[in-house]
Amino acid sequence: MELDEEAATVERALGYRFTDRGLLLEALTHSSFANERPTIAQTDNDRLEFLGDAVLQWAVSALLASRYPEASAGEMTRRRADLVCETGLCDMAVSLQVGPALRLGKGEESSGGREKPRLLASALEACVAAVYLDSDAAGVMDVCEQLFGARLEHAAPGERDYKTRLQEALQRQGGRPPRYRVESAEGPDHERNYRVAVLIDGEVRSHGLGRSKLEAEQAAAEAALETDLAGDASEAGDASEPGA
Repeated sequence: MELDEEAATVERALGYRFTDRGLLLEALTHSSFANERPTIAQTDNDRLEFLGDAVLQWAVSALLASRYPEASAGEMTRRRADLVCETGLCDMAVSLQVGPALRLGKGEESSGGREKPRLLASALEACVAAVYLDSDAAGVMDVCEQLFGARLEHAAPGERDYKTRLQEALQRQGGRPPRYRVESAEGPDHERNYRVAVLIDGEVRSHGLGRSKLEAEQAAAEAALETDLAGDASEAGDASEPGA
């Protein structure tokens, strides 16, 4: 089966060549397209999204456990949540150029469906499931390691987890959890640079820059910890070391 250029771009970005390319097309098919054009698409990506969510949970858990053997289960759970949340998956889908490859109905197309975080994250989950069904556990693990390898470094437990340390410091002070706000995103999709503000009690405390929203959030949290929260956060960092 031949793929159009947009779907072929996603296939190359995944680093995997499908034996059954129909699975990739299914992963890129939104329900609006299947409803409008049932003779072309007999199914949408809902079922693949369901499977992909479970596959990603397993694969990222295994990667974290292998990369950080001293980390506690709680720390790895927090890191996994950051990696496979809608925002994180949407960022990854954008970098893989999933948006242009989506098969959408006219209404979804006109409402900006190619840029909707939920649709992008769901399509990425479906793509992972498609790889799993087209290969096996080892095949999908290879793809996930390629996709998440660099991001695992930003999700390292312990000292690097500035977001968790900031939140724990505020909780001990009786404050509310911090909020993060994207203030700018510049550059092409594959080289996007984000500037994020961290708000404490509704006030901007610091800013951070990064190649992903998560990286920028971590930088903003680190900057906040270097202010008057530094002493309390230092205690949090000591308590959260793996094996503590």
